[in-house]
Amino acid sequence: MKRNGVHEMKIAVISARFAISGVPLAQLRLAKALVGKGHSVDLIYGFLIPGNTFPKAAGISIIEFGKPRVIKMLPLLIQYLKAEKPEIIFSAGDHLNVIVLIAAILSRSTAKISCSSRVTPFDTYSSVPFTKRWLLKQIMLATEWRADVLTCVSKDMVKQYQQLFPFSRHTCVYNIVERDTFEPCLAAFIDEPWLTSKSGPMLVAAGSLVPWKGFVDLINAMSFVVKKSDAKLIILGDGPMRNELEDLILALGLGGAIKLLGSVEDPLIYFSRCEVFVLSSYVEGLPNVLVEAMMCGCTPVSTNCPTGPSEVLGRGEFGYLVPVGVPSALADGILAAIDRPIPRQSLSEAIQPFTTEAVLSAHFGSLGI
Repeated sequence: MKRNGVHEMKIAVISARFAISGVPLAQLRLAKALVGKGHSVDLIYGFLIPGNTFPKAAGISIIEFGKPRVIKMLPLLIQYLKAEKPEIIFSAGDHLNVIVLIAAILSRSTAKISCSSRVTPFDTYSSVPFTKRWLLKQIMLATEWRADVLTCVSKDMVKQYQQLFPFSRHTCVYNIVERDTFEPCLAAFIDEPWLTSKSGPMLVAAGSLVPWKGFVDLINAMSFVVKKSDAKLIILGDGPMRNELEDLILALGLGGAIKLLGSVEDPLIYFSRCEVFVLSSYVEGLPNVLVEAMMCGCTPVSTNCPTGPSEVLGRGEFGYLVPVGVPSALADGILAAIDRPIPRQSLSEAIQPFTTEAVLSAHFGSLGI
């Protein structure tokens, strides 16, 4: 069937769970892009994390299995594949990918399958016999023949998979960053005094408040920054470290320079009103938030962690890369970004590979469609 000159395909986009975070939002963007191209899309989530609500998504059929454990999605996926017969499946996350491949084999689905890996394989698989991660690796090796395409969200991650899987077929396909979400942010109302009446450079960071995001380093870095600049930092996101981070801010006397704003519905509204975005992580897959901030015109400062930041920043051409876990170096990067911002034209050039057209072209090209 054709609609608007496009052959309409039945496509399933699958994620293990939904929350306002990286992988679920990336799958939502992919689903929206596919609908925009005239396809019929089912967006399947294994579980809706409490405290979240599914976003409005015109033209997308959202299905929730109500299964917090990925393995319990298997029988429901088998039923779905038999009943709905999607022509293409986009799955994201190694544990989920294995379940999707098993479901496709058992249901005898004829769908083309693209499995995307989102985190370093060294945190997921192991070569140590009889461990859980070793068992997952064996199951993946036994079922990956059913995947038409295996992708990673960064080129550096592809190299990691090639180290762990000697005959790896992984290729790089980036996540989509929606340019059309930026313009409305400029006119959106924001009730944050630091942003409505700025008295100095505004810095922003965003992510779950967990150890590997490096927010302790970022707060310590600000103790250096405030000695040379009147910059202020807002941190968007929530998580188990919130109380610890608040205590650290008070202990360092940085209450007038750092705010933890918690989770916000649209981080881009905040990014578009800040000069510098800081990523202090110890590990990433491909940090979508870094690309989004660059789209909003923020000069990026990032740790050179595996994987993704160096790739996004053109090995330092489009932003400031600093060593992981060194607050003084992070402070130097922030001060450099304040003094020498990256031109918007350069930022726009850097994010071209993450546009809808580029990403969909890569997906369909890899599938031979």
